[in-house]
Amino acid sequence: MALKIYTKTGDKGTTSLIGGTKVSKANMRIDAYGTVDELNSWVGYVNDQLEIAAAKKTMQEIQDRLFTIGAALACDPDKEPLLKTPDLKNEDIIFLEKEIDNMYKDLPPMKSFILPGGHPIVSSAHIARCVCRRAERIIVAMQENKMPVEPLIIQYLNRLSDYLFALARYCSHYLKVAEIPWRPRL
Repeated sequence: MALKIYTKTGDKGTTSLIGGTKVSKANMRIDAYGTVDELNSWVGYVNDQLEIAAAKKTMQEIQDRLFTIGAALACDPDKEPLLKTPDLKNEDIIFLEKEIDNMYKDLPPMKSFILPGGHPIVSSAHIARCVCRRAERIIVAMQENKMPVEPLIIQYLNRLSDYLFALARYCSHYLKVAEIPWRPRL
């Protein structure tokens, strides 16, 4: 018999962390790794639309790192030292910084705030950026609530949102789509 995707164990609003500890599905840790999972889906969606080979490779790397972050967040922090989960490294943050710098070499300076939009790939990158910022806020709230969080996760997500902003701008430039400036009413 084939393995079933459904277990019915979460039908009453609980789930298990890696390590077996049962928690409410409303637990901040579940919200955090669920939001990282949502972000990973958006990054995949953006990657599916990309025509820039180097960016596609970077996005695949980002998806791998987001899975690493999700696994770290899904672990019971009391049992984590006993579990073998992949690590996030400072080099992962440096990698994003280099990718941002490479894109910004080709971009004109910003003269105003820009609005998300102008092309579906640009809008999608901005949606991914917003989901990334939400994940970051949830994880910072975990930290403020004394829940153990690897500090590199917050740094990585902060840099990733910068990368996604740069990617949105780079896609506009690559596709020769004008960025939409914010025109505040004064």
